[in-house]
Amino acid sequence: MKSQPTPFLVPRLRIVTGKAVAFGPDKAELLALVAETGSIGRAAKRMGMSYMRAWSLIQTMNACFKQPVIKAVRGGRKRGGAELTETGRRVLGLYRHMEMNSLKIIRTDWKALRKLLRD
Repeated sequence: MKSQPTPFLVPRLRIVTGKAVAFGPDKAELLALVAETGSIGRAAKRMGMSYMRAWSLIQTMNACFKQPVIKAVRGGRKRGGAELTETGRRVLGLYRHMEMNSLKIIRTDWKALRKLLRD
């Protein structure tokens, strides 16, 4: 019998405001990719989602936070683009920090749970 890959834990934090998910794993990935690529379209493509889906996620985030998280620049000669605002950079940084802290907090329980898993 083949050995199973080593199990690992992936925290999935979601910030919910009313009925909307203001922020979560997919939105964090989208923000990180927009920051990296400078483009909503390229970020969406790398995530395997449509531009319209990415734009919908951005609209939800921008509506949930006091300040927009992404600033889009319309096309034209320079073909437009997008960038994270200061709020967007802060939200993404705080979210990543919360993910790391959650792993630290549950480390002991995770070690105990891993012992219950098959090898």
